[in-house]
Amino acid sequence: MFWPGLFTTTAAGGHPRKGADWTGWVSSVTGRQTKAGTMVNTETAMAVSALRACVTLLAESVAQLPCELYRRDANGGRDRAVDHPLYDVVHSAPNRKDTSFEYYEQGLGSLCLEGNEFSLIERDGAGYPRELIPVHPKKVRVLKGPDGMPYYEMLDINEILPMRMVHHVKAFSVDGFVGLSPIATNADAIGLALATEQHAAAVFQRGATMSGVIERPREAPPITDQAKVDRLLEKFAERHAGLRNMFSVALLQEGMNYKQLAMDNEKAQLLESRNFGVIEVCRLYKVPPHMVQQLDKATFNNIEHQGLQFVIFTLLPWIKRKEAAMMRDLLLPEERKNLYIEFNVQGLLRGDQKSRYEAYALGRQWGWLSVNDIRRLENMPPIPGGDRYLTPMNMNDAGKVGESVNATPQQLEEIEEILCRTP
Repeated sequence: MFWPGLFTTTAAGGHPRKGADWTGWVSSVTGRQTKAGTMVNTETAMAVSALRACVTLLAESVAQLPCELYRRDANGGRDRAVDHPLYDVVHSAPNRKDTSFEYYEQGLGSLCLEGNEFSLIERDGAGYPRELIPVHPKKVRVLKGPDGMPYYEMLDINEILPMRMVHHVKAFSVDGFVGLSPIATNADAIGLALATEQHAAAVFQRGATMSGVIERPREAPPITDQAKVDRLLEKFAERHAGLRNMFSVALLQEGMNYKQLAMDNEKAQLLESRNFGVIEVCRLYKVPPHMVQQLDKATFNNIEHQGLQFVIFTLLPWIKRKEAAMMRDLLLPEERKNLYIEFNVQGLLRGDQKSRYEAYALGRQWGWLSVNDIRRLENMPPIPGGDRYLTPMNMNDAGKVGESVNATPQQLEEIEEILCRTP
């Protein structure tokens, strides 16, 4: 039984009660005004195309990988634990509504945007997980309990749940309870990219060069009627502002002169600023720019190695983070000795066809790959007699060298004499 009074809670609507102690509340998800003057939160950040591309790339890349539950055998190998109640949950259907792809895609998307992923664990009578029901991170508040363990307040239902009922995956964390949101910690970089996009849109909406003042000669009499001034400016803006009138030619009379006040796009380096915003977002998520269609400086001579780098240095940390959290939350303590959860990344680590076949040939020739091993790696069915391993003719056991030599004693003496001769 859990008593909400042991924790710091908030009043209805998510606002803290007056005089509440904030020490027990360790989670916070908010937006803020950036130095560029833009408001950055999850919704506005997704308007940056590079950020959306990075998040969906990571989420879809992980979601497409099969997630398996394995059981270790006595010989150091492994088998799929298809008979375990958890297998179908992690592999095929986490819940009655979502497919495995949809569930893992949403989970990693929450990690990349909010820094945390939450799912309610519905267990059967034996304690095995039966369903994983995703919960939006903004609807969960993480509390530090009196025992030093995290508890989770569901804001919609106003209940506090223990760890065994919540599956929690954290991004990089400094307190061990809540993952840091990349958007919240890098709001200024994202805000600058967002402000650049808004500026570019405003340029095309209002016209690229018509932003300034109209000057009349000093000796010209002033226009005393304000209505005439307004009509003059309105007519000028009507003919020369907006997308349809970009680069139009203006004719000024009575010695009038148009003076531009705002910087043009070349001076403002609009294109360079937009490209820099893409690079900043890619750096934030450790995604190679060419994978979000930023191809300005891309070369495809080493595209295979870049793909492997993306898997090893970008995807694998997220995958290992999810695997560890799933093993902690979904497996019983006594099961972790023989069972483990793993995403199969073998398909992403495969090289091109020529490189794979050359590697298979080496493995086959040196005796550590059979025909069926190779066919299994290529997702092909086994064939009869395909489990045989070859032994190279020039390879012998170092401890049985004497047994494999067929020379006679006389031949051995002659060989020794030849080796002992001095030049």
